[in-house]
Amino acid sequence: QVQLVESGGGLVQAGGSLRLSCAASGRTFSRSTMGWFRQAPGKERVFVAAIRWSGISTNTYYADSVKGRFTFSRDNAKNTVYLQMNSLKPEDTAVYYCAADLDQYGSRTYYRVGSYDYWGQGTQVTVSS
Repeated sequence: QVQLVESGGGLVQAGGSLRLSCAASGRTFSRSTMGWFRQAPGKERVFVAAIRWSGISTNTYYADSVKGRFTFSRDNAKNTVYLQMNSLKPEDTAVYYCAADLDQYGSRTYYRVGSYDYWGQGTQVTVSS
């Protein structure tokens, strides 16, 4: 049974930081593309960041709205990925979801919701102004 469990969300003031964690169980995801998405009330789920093993190196990708503020990392020994979020803005308020793509060849489009096979339950991030 594959499970992704997010944690680390909460309420923070604008300019503050949070670190989200996503612990995977049921299989190893060290060679899988992992993604973070977010969904604000009444809006669609959108891409935030992804991390992908190219066969040579690990590459990270970010939405323009978070580039330079968010950092995606992974700890393969713990089967866990992290999203460090700095300089948070009220518009970052959303439920954040972790996702895993089982395709280990990196052939799927990392920023599409439909490219991911497993999803966590989400963690709420609220940024007050």
